Amino acid sequence: MTTCQLVRKQKFNHSCPGRKKHNQPLDGRFAQSEPLPENSDSTSKMRHKLKTDRGRELYAKRKSTVEPVFGIIKHVMGLRQFLLRGFKAVSGEWTLVTMAWNIKRIFAIQA
Repeated sequence: MTTCQLVRKQKFNHSCPGRKKHNQPLDGRFAQSEPLPENSDSTSKMRHKLKTDRGRELYAKRKSTVEPVFGIIKHVMGLRQFLLRGFKAVSGEWTLVTMAWNIKRIFAIQA
């Protein structure tokens, strides 16, 4: 049984003790991030980048540009994996999927 399940079972607290809160306090939200050490790994570098104002701004743009398209292709259109093998075959399959997406968008915009 996990810690969260034990906590819920005891009705001691309805939130998981290790879970991060969704909204930080104002001073934490707008605080300047500390400088990145030179010997940090790629995960730490990305985490630091996302904490900066510029990094948050760039990451927010992803939500309104290409990320939703891939999500719709994956979830709505059902393309979880390619059915064919080989670069040429996969390229052809991807071309068909993107054409189907574009046709779907054209009809949605016209309606």
